[in-house]
Amino acid sequence: MSTHSNIAGDLSYTDLYARWERSNWSATDIDFSTDRSHWENDLSDEQRRAALWIFALFLHGESVVAETLSPFIGAAPKPEHKHFLATQQVDETRHTVFFSRFLEEVVGDGEQLVGTLAATSRHLTWGFHKLFGRLERLADELRRSPSLPRLAAGVMLYHILVEASLGQPGQRLLESFLEDSGLLPGLHAGLQNVARDEERHIAFGVKLLAELCDMDSSCEEATVELVREALPWLVSVAIPPGWDESYYTALGSTSLTLYEEAQRSFESKLRAAGLPPERLHGAVPWSAEGTPRERAERTLVLLKANILGPGEAPPSSDQQAVAALFETMRTSIDHRHAPPGAVTLQWQFTDLEPWQLTVDNGSSEAGPGAAAAADVTFRCSYVDWVEVAVGRRRPLLALLTGGLRASG
Repeated sequence: MSTHSNIAGDLSYTDLYARWERSNWSATDIDFSTDRSHWENDLSDEQRRAALWIFALFLHGESVVAETLSPFIGAAPKPEHKHFLATQQVDETRHTVFFSRFLEEVVGDGEQLVGTLAATSRHLTWGFHKLFGRLERLADELRRSPSLPRLAAGVMLYHILVEASLGQPGQRLLESFLEDSGLLPGLHAGLQNVARDEERHIAFGVKLLAELCDMDSSCEEATVELVREALPWLVSVAIPPGWDESYYTALGSTSLTLYEEAQRSFESKLRAAGLPPERLHGAVPWSAEGTPRERAERTLVLLKANILGPGEAPPSSDQQAVAALFETMRTSIDHRHAPPGAVTLQWQFTDLEPWQLTVDNGSSEAGPGAAAAADVTFRCSYVDWVEVAVGRRRPLLALLTGGLRASG
């Protein structure tokens, strides 16, 4: 696995542009004739169902990123930034054509792009609509009022969250299945081309984000705020229909593998851009503690418990889910702003046993039960607190409407 920090640090924008010229490829020249036979005769129904779901996410994602890149070009402060971003827009359009061709010629019945987009839109998840909807709004904000902090937030969303933390892990999942199975050679060849393009895009994004933060100190805070806003949507994009794990196992993987890879990629790109992950205090469900696998496991618990996600069903209050929520709260504390000495927070739930969290000079501990002495006590239902904790409800509004009461 290549390290983007080395790519971004060692290559100039001229080098990245030259790599684009040397690696150009044609989405219309790929031969899908063998893929059509494999799709019809060698893949199981379960594999076809899983692959179609992932392809739909890729097709719509590539379409959105191709359409939203123009304002980034306009807002980029240097000519070399604009030149590379122009090549990236060409790449994203080519990726859209590639995935569309596969769905039209291998999976479908020859529908053109507009028909293919419409036919596959039912596969898109709540997280997809929220995340890519934010990208569309941010592109519009850049178009109307370009600024370095807004551009930095856009690069974080586009290059680090969408490309590095969502697209690249998904590509690797597909590539691993195709390598192991020997199936769909046209798709495999195209995905390898897409992966090379994305490596280049991500390296550029890491390099540009670091440069923007050096140019304007407010860029870092803008990126942190963007992550706090978008991270709950990002982790919800890859929820399979009905939480059916066979959408992953049919392709030789697991949801945990994907989420672990996403965690690892996200953290490495942040560090490469000079943004220490510890800076993201309060970004649910991010944590600077634990391994990528441990963080992925906790994220999946929160998603499956309806604590994260669209909130269409009541959150689970089983022991594992509540423990995951309070562990996320504990690890999100910014100890730089904590008061000196020990401070104990107590939650008196109306529909669940009490929980407590103690912050003590750089360390913290959470667990069930009533504290011997609490400095601050919150009284509310568990359901109301979940809404506040994951950002679906503002704390002040909860206090004003009586859903949350605090004393101490």
